[in-house]
Amino acid sequence: MTTTTPSARATTPAPSGKAMFMDDIVTRPGTQSVLAVSRIAIGFIFLWAFLDKTFGLGFTTPSERAWINGGTPAQGYLGNLPPEQPLAETFQSLFLNSFGDIIFMAGLLGIGVAMVAGAGLKIAAVSGTALLLFMYLVALPWVGEHGTNPILDSHILEALLLIIPAVTLAGDKWGLGKWWAGKVGNGWLR
Repeated sequence: MTTTTPSARATTPAPSGKAMFMDDIVTRPGTQSVLAVSRIAIGFIFLWAFLDKTFGLGFTTPSERAWINGGTPAQGYLGNLPPEQPLAETFQSLFLNSFGDIIFMAGLLGIGVAMVAGAGLKIAAVSGTALLLFMYLVALPWVGEHGTNPILDSHILEALLLIIPAVTLAGDKWGLGKWWAGKVGNGWLR
């Protein structure tokens, strides 16, 4: 029986101050490709939500409720929460206004662009996870009408799909990650 050991490159962390790359973390090309496709897919979900809510493409937002036609994307969501949701009133008092619409839409756009481009993945993962956590908390799956799972829902899965590319540096494959790392290093802007 033959055993193999990982390459020294995969097990040795990058020296302080030197940029790390996806190849340092994920060594198999097929795995890198799957991570890149997942990164682009979750980014497209956020970009599509931004485009549909901005222009009212008719998929979840009709044109008369489009942001460019005076619609209120965050207010539309928060204003229609069932009263039995325990945190609905808290989130409504904070974000049921034009400020809530602006940060919601800016978040969708920024997270989507970062994920598709492969640059700024750490910030996109943190801000996207916060956004999805708020959306989870404001409409808890075990309160009121139940979905298919009273604990986990798509918000949790989407948050994981944002975190995984950030920790694996998946923006390096089919994205601007390597170029961006040369500009900003391995800090929070990576």
